[in-house]
Amino acid sequence: MLYVGNLYHSGWLEHLADDVTGEGAAWDGVIYGPENVHAVVAAARTLYEYQNFSFVGPYGDNGVIEEFTTEIRGVDLSAVILVSGNADGKTERIVVNHWPRSAMLFFSRLMYEKFVGTPLAEHFLAAEP
Repeated sequence: MLYVGNLYHSGWLEHLADDVTGEGAAWDGVIYGPENVHAVVAAARTLYEYQNFSFVGPYGDNGVIEEFTTEIRGVDLSAVILVSGNADGKTERIVVNHWPRSAMLFFSRLMYEKFVGTPLAEHFLAAEP
């Protein structure tokens, strides 16, 4: 499945639990709360030029795994997103792994630029001097 323009998502982003957390290779620490998790995922999606999915499927009783490739400013990037939900159908935890390392670090710097001046910026790699 190739998505360009209107990027794919399975609906989990619109159903975040009040105690949702987000973790990822591209950021330090855990991001807490629906507003912050939504902001980070939405910002990341603005960087993706497309999403070419190799897999989207169920994970456990209430989860989803998504695997895709994309490009960000000419840099190839791959991602696996693990979404865990609760019994009420709300997303409780999101774990994102981007690779290769050089592309993940580039992505983290771009995310820092998106959030500079906000508390979320501290999670991302500051731009090199």
